Amino acid sequence: EVQLVESGGGLVQPGGSLKLSCAASGFAFSLYDMSWYRQAPGKERELVARIVSVGGSPYYVDSVKGRFTISRDNLKNTVNLQMNSLKPEDTAVYSCNARRKGDDYWGQGTQVTVSS
Repeated sequence: EVQLVESGGGLVQPGGSLKLSCAASGFAFSLYDMSWYRQAPGKERELVARIVSVGGSPYYVDSVKGRFTISRDNLKNTVNLQMNSLKPEDTAVYSCNARRKGDDYWGQGTQVTVSS
C-alpha cells in the first residue's frame, strides 16, 4: 500500500521556522520526483518546491525562494521542507506528492498557520 505521511505542521509566529517531513512507503521512492504543494483557503493548490529523483536543481516557487529548502533522503524514504522566515501568506495546508510517469501519489496534508 502506497503511503505518504506528512508531519511537522503547526502554529508559528511570523519570522519563525518549521520543518515539514513526509515519510513514504509502498513504492520505489528513489525513482520518484518529490514535491510539496500547498493550498490556502479559497485559493488553488500551488506547487511550492520539487526535488527530482536524480540530478538537477530543486525548483521553488518565487514566493519562497531563499526561505524554503527541500531535501530528500533516499535511504530513509523521506522528503523534508525546511521553512524559514515564515510569513502569514505561507498559511496553508501543505501536501507531499510523489510522481513518476503515470503514478501520482498524495499525502493527506498538514496545516501550517503563521500568525501572531
